[in-house]
Amino acid sequence: MEKFDLRSASLQEICAFMENIGEKRFRGEQVFEWINEKFVDDIDEMTNLSQALRAKVAQHGYISQVDIAHVQTSDDGSTKKFLLKMQNCGIIENGQGIVFVEAVLMEYRHGLSLCISSQAGCRMGCDFCATGTSGLLRNLTAGEIAAQLYKISKAQGRRISNIVLMGMGEPLDNYDNVIKFIHMVNHPKGINLGQRHITLSTSGLVNKIYKLAGENLQINLAVSLHVPNDQIRRRIMPIARKYSIDELLDACKEYSKNGRRITFEYIMLDGVNDSKSNAVELCKRVKGINCHVNLIPANEVPEKGYKKSKPQKIMEFRQILEASGVLVTQRRELGSDISAACGQLRNEQNKYQT
Repeated sequence: MEKFDLRSASLQEICAFMENIGEKRFRGEQVFEWINEKFVDDIDEMTNLSQALRAKVAQHGYISQVDIAHVQTSDDGSTKKFLLKMQNCGIIENGQGIVFVEAVLMEYRHGLSLCISSQAGCRMGCDFCATGTSGLLRNLTAGEIAAQLYKISKAQGRRISNIVLMGMGEPLDNYDNVIKFIHMVNHPKGINLGQRHITLSTSGLVNKIYKLAGENLQINLAVSLHVPNDQIRRRIMPIARKYSIDELLDACKEYSKNGRRITFEYIMLDGVNDSKSNAVELCKRVKGINCHVNLIPANEVPEKGYKKSKPQKIMEFRQILEASGVLVTQRRELGSDISAACGQLRNEQNKYQT
């Protein structure tokens, strides 16, 4: 009989598991708290369970392992990039039964923000992104998504105040596990992270945005728009061949009805999407939507050939948006000296396999 993965289970599922092995339901609450509040990786660490009970739980269940394989720190110390490995997953990558994902920890004045992965690889195939070069290996479980937060928070000895699902993978392509993860970390018996401190980033799966709107969550939605028209978007983002910008923006309007402002991510690519006419067109596109535009100086991926826009062009682009009344921010360039673009560290994984 296959063992039960305690790390990827909801509170209700763990309580049901404990009842199924002949134990009281409250024991499930204790197990859930050990994993999701105290961040244990071993059933034997659950010291308020008797030794006999721990052995019984281990006979029928396990905690899936997520390990930190390597850490890179930026010169200014503001950014750390983590390469994490997931074991016993049945997928062979470079001859090993493990897969690697990435997470990036960023320090801001308001606290620590962690960008985490939802998939090992990605099948969206965005032309400027390093993650999709190897395609999708598999979805991460809810527990593996949460474990990135738990492992890094424990290693840093500090609470992480904000989570961004903007690492490797398309979160809405792993919908059920991502929603389950959100409820796990938001649970009062876990770390009780407020939903408004969670941001989900999507390349634009329109059908899943409508589904997400129906969940009545209070998480922030960030949409990788990146261009103001379908002609350019179809060239650099294959998802645009399925959904037009108009369809995408209609879905965003629906999501914004829950009172949350949409963030449109706009990566600034030299000579691709950074002209003044592009800025004017973008203003027209987002007019009337409760949103703001986040301009992102591109992290250059050598094998892709794209260059980040020059500072002067970014400034002019921003001024046009502001003059039209569009709320706009510009992301700080963090981690460019440590290959912080999604997928770059994972592509160098051979150096760090242990």
